[in-house]
Amino acid sequence: MASVFCVANQKGGVGKTTTCVNLAAGLAQVGKRVLLVDLDPQGNATMGSGVDKRGLQPSVYQVLLGMSSVAEARRHSDNAGYDVLGANRELAGAEVELVDQERREHRLKDALHAVRHDYDFVLIDSPPALGLLTLNGLCAAQGVIVPMQCEYFALEGLTDLVNTVRQVHARLNPDLTLIGLLRVMFDPRITLQQQVSEQLKTHFGSKVFNAVIPRNVRLAEAPSYGQPGVVFDRSSRGAQAYVEFAQEMVQRVSAPIPTPASAPSPATAEIRR
Repeated sequence: MASVFCVANQKGGVGKTTTCVNLAAGLAQVGKRVLLVDLDPQGNATMGSGVDKRGLQPSVYQVLLGMSSVAEARRHSDNAGYDVLGANRELAGAEVELVDQERREHRLKDALHAVRHDYDFVLIDSPPALGLLTLNGLCAAQGVIVPMQCEYFALEGLTDLVNTVRQVHARLNPDLTLIGLLRVMFDPRITLQQQVSEQLKTHFGSKVFNAVIPRNVRLAEAPSYGQPGVVFDRSSRGAQAYVEFAQEMVQRVSAPIPTPASAPSPATAEIRR
């Protein structure tokens, strides 16, 4: 049965989509069956996986509204080696149309139930906002992966996100846990980033992934070719880091699921000082 993870951060521009497509490709390279679900109306994860979002029918939009099944809407990315439940601009209207639907926060979870034995991992790329789309991702998942930069404003967003995870756990999805924090766009030459990284490891311990994703030009170039960085240039530092991250994820899934995360406010308060 698939392990379902939502890649989330309420702050934009922190590498959610880059993490999602490269983790999916990394997992595929180590022999895992992967489905990537794009819940962002921009459709960047779809295009970055080599699937053309233009004219994509059906898409995750139809799946959420009950007009299509996941099996009908998914597409296989030959380049990346995993399946994609793609998104396009149609999805922007789902926020409004889902309001009056029954089990509106659980539409994605219900749809994925039918294909839960087809995959080892399901990765959900969520939009940078806490709306019904993100809630559907969090309610469908058993864990949250948080990509974050080692900077002050990222800590502000981390506090908000972990509180959101706790609320969803308490009210909508008792299986939801914070799996871990992934340090991305990391530059060891910057003293502040080193300090924040060390503080994160001190206060969050095993919640911080060992893998660190460096700032890497090849990762940034890959989407324009419709490929994850892991496929576009396997020898680049960024690609190698994401493969290491994929291997770490496999190890974590085989270990006991951690207990729900507690609020990080004491930790972030000390980091700010």
